[in-house]
Amino acid sequence: MTDYGRALQFGVFVTPTVELLANTFELAALADETGLDLIGVQDHPYQAKFLDCWSLMGTLLARTDRVRVFPDVACLPLRPPATMAKAAASLDVMSGGRFELALGAGAFWEAIGAMGGDVRTPGQAATAVEEAVEVIRLMWSGERAVYSGGEHYRLEGVHPGPVPAHSIGIWLGVGGPRMLRALGRSADGWVPSSSYFPPEILPGMHAKIDAGAADTGRDPASIVRVYNVFGRVSDTRSDTLFHGTAEQWVSQLTELAVETGMDTFVFGTDGDDLDQVRKFATDVAPAVRAAVDARRGS
Repeated sequence: MTDYGRALQFGVFVTPTVELLANTFELAALADETGLDLIGVQDHPYQAKFLDCWSLMGTLLARTDRVRVFPDVACLPLRPPATMAKAAASLDVMSGGRFELALGAGAFWEAIGAMGGDVRTPGQAATAVEEAVEVIRLMWSGERAVYSGGEHYRLEGVHPGPVPAHSIGIWLGVGGPRMLRALGRSADGWVPSSSYFPPEILPGMHAKIDAGAADTGRDPASIVRVYNVFGRVSDTRSDTLFHGTAEQWVSQLTELAVETGMDTFVFGTDGDDLDQVRKFATDVAPAVRAAVDARRGS
């Protein structure tokens, strides 16, 4: 059993296609109105039908008042970290502190290479992420000039800024043992997806993060554990995980919080269906909060 005791958060996963743009704006308004905490936007610049993630995130922040927005997850090989840090801080300042940053090491390497990005081995990709975290923190530091000498990314006396409006979390969408331990040492959150990392393997991955946290004397409970969950809330029961009634969803997410260590659930569904997101926001999320409070005895 793993429960880090963190407050729960809930969000929606956005598919940034041109065809769904009007729906995306409605989805953002719905998230803002129904009390969801986060909007996660996919970042796949090489997808012809996808809008640019960062342009869309800025627009969503401008059209909402309360909900926070993050890239789920940013494609590091196509986005230099120093420039990305400035963009993130700018969005945070302009939105009054409603931006978070999640990074991915890269996955679709042929497509990344076709767009001019570096095609990296797993080891190179891991090193690049570790260097990027350092670079981004330096760019947010408020120091007069910052330096960082890495294999992939360097800072040579750049004047950083602006400083973000709040302490932006750096979350990593990683899965390998080396990167999980590095996350525990230096990052603020973890963003796995249910389609790649099913619930039964999460505890072993938490253990690697926690070992990394121990390396540097960090409290493992200080690390956000975000789970992208893909499925459907229906009127009939189902034997398939994340497909079934609101009551089944409440039971499954409650177990993930108090038994499996996750604290933030970002809901994705086919077609970014508004009715589905409304059900998740109104029928599932509040009931999970209540059930977890009850299980924790608070």
